[in-house]
Amino acid sequence: MPILVQKFGGTSVANAEKIKSAASKALAEVAKGYQVVVVVSARGKKTDELISLAQEISSTPAAREMDVLLAVGEQESIALTAIAIQELGGKSVSLTGPQMGMQTDSSHQRARVKKINTKRLHELLDQGNVIVAAGFQGEDEFGDITTLGRGGSDTTAAALAAVLHAERCDIYTDVEGVFTTDPRLTKEARKVEYISYDEMLELASLGAGVMHSRSIEFAKKYRVPLRVRPSFSDSEGTLIADVPADDPSVVTGIALVKNEVRVSCKDIPDRPGVSSTIFTNMAKRKIAVDLVVQDVSKDGLAEVSFTVPQDDLAEALNAANEALVQLGAGYVTQGTNVSKISIVGNGMQTHTGVAAQFFQTLAKEGINIEMISTSEIKISALINRDQAQQAVQVVHQSFGLSESQRSLPKVGWKQMEEARQKSEQLVRMQKELEVINRLAGMEDIVVSEIEVDTTQARVTVQNIQDRVGICSELFSAVAEGGVMVDMIVQNISGKSASNLSFTIPHKDLEQTLLLVREVILNWGSGELSYNQHIAKISVVGIGVRSHTGVGDKMFKALAEQQINIDMISTSEMCMSVVVDVAAAGKAEATLKQTFGITG
Repeated sequence: MPILVQKFGGTSVANAEKIKSAASKALAEVAKGYQVVVVVSARGKKTDELISLAQEISSTPAAREMDVLLAVGEQESIALTAIAIQELGGKSVSLTGPQMGMQTDSSHQRARVKKINTKRLHELLDQGNVIVAAGFQGEDEFGDITTLGRGGSDTTAAALAAVLHAERCDIYTDVEGVFTTDPRLTKEARKVEYISYDEMLELASLGAGVMHSRSIEFAKKYRVPLRVRPSFSDSEGTLIADVPADDPSVVTGIALVKNEVRVSCKDIPDRPGVSSTIFTNMAKRKIAVDLVVQDVSKDGLAEVSFTVPQDDLAEALNAANEALVQLGAGYVTQGTNVSKISIVGNGMQTHTGVAAQFFQTLAKEGINIEMISTSEIKISALINRDQAQQAVQVVHQSFGLSESQRSLPKVGWKQMEEARQKSEQLVRMQKELEVINRLAGMEDIVVSEIEVDTTQARVTVQNIQDRVGICSELFSAVAEGGVMVDMIVQNISGKSASNLSFTIPHKDLEQTLLLVREVILNWGSGELSYNQHIAKISVVGIGVRSHTGVGDKMFKALAEQQINIDMISTSEMCMSVVVDVAAAGKAEATLKQTFGITG
């Protein structure tokens, strides 16, 4: 019989009525012929209540004891849900994390899943039980209770679906599904019927609060289709999977991280090992660095900027200052009243002018851009926090996200799976599978590929005015020339100037330089430089951003080979650097060795 995993969040099991509703949904799937596993979170505000109680006793409670305490919430929920299923005539067994065989590492309050023993689970399912499993919790090798941290119940559900080879994992929540943006930011936000793993990963990491990126990583890694569904209706919600859409949108969604802060390391030496020194210090403190940009150096001095959550600012500044002491040069600046707006969509890979439209839209509203970072399917810009909601509204309207409707093909799931297997993603998926089969733990990072692109050129404009409309004017001119832009990096170089670099196919370099020179003449300022042949080196995989230390390993490996980095750009699935084309072969070889990539 096919297996279905259902997950119900805290608001979906907040009281007796809602628990009975969840039980009914589980039995409805049993009636359709499924073996069902239900994963539940702690009820309502239970976790907050337990944390508050602990803080009344101690301002610094031990992480191990907090895990023991917080696991109580899910234990209450699973027992009540199992009772509700039995009361409705079903057969049910509740299991805590340790009882279901959820084995984790010993990182209390942020444990990662190592493996799940499925023997008992299959036995109970075969006996006709609905298993009600505790989300968020597991057990380490010493028999201690552990918790998985933020989004832990979603992670539990996706992990169970993976090991049980479930047909699907349904995530029930208090919203209709995944929206084009947060409905609280604009009333024009609409639900999408389908979104790819990669798009959802980017949106989840960029601030879309429907799901945590760890659960999406699990789903993508083990090819588990996820469906985000409302607990208050029978709506189908949003499917998250790698299936072809009838008419893929250029932009699928917009995410906003409102409380972001910027840290910039300025006037640092332009030599191999500088980025490694900075990000080694970040990794030591387990700081999850978000947007990272490094622009081309000038006069032997470089600048690296990155963003972190506002709560991590003090630690990030300490780490940055420590790195500069080690480097013996440079100084640190910060930007605190900033937010990050990002547009995400698979269609960006094949459409020119997306960046130009994004920047034009912001410029028309008088919104200045402080930093830019891009990937194949994402463009992120750091802007003034006071203009964040306005930015989301106008960008949402500009890309027609309230009007267009992305729909699934009119075929069954098996046909969609066959279509997916015939797609160009198959080669990468096979590489990912080879890595997954060698993992020591289920949540270990999957670096499946080191990509090398030597077909691009780099264009840099330095000392341009830091004013509204600069990016709009530049990329509108490039887009009108029909040039496809890949990486874009903008960094603040001073109070009134900024630097901007981007990469393009080197066959388009001459035309691009003519277009850019004309724009600079109109500005009356700016210094143009270029490199006709560069190498873009990318570490590609699942968990690249959520596992702190990937950048540290990458930069350290390149530094040991004395390979200097000209540009840095990051995304959820990829970390890319630009180096001299002569170093491409050496860079590829050392990174393959570092991340255990064969072939």
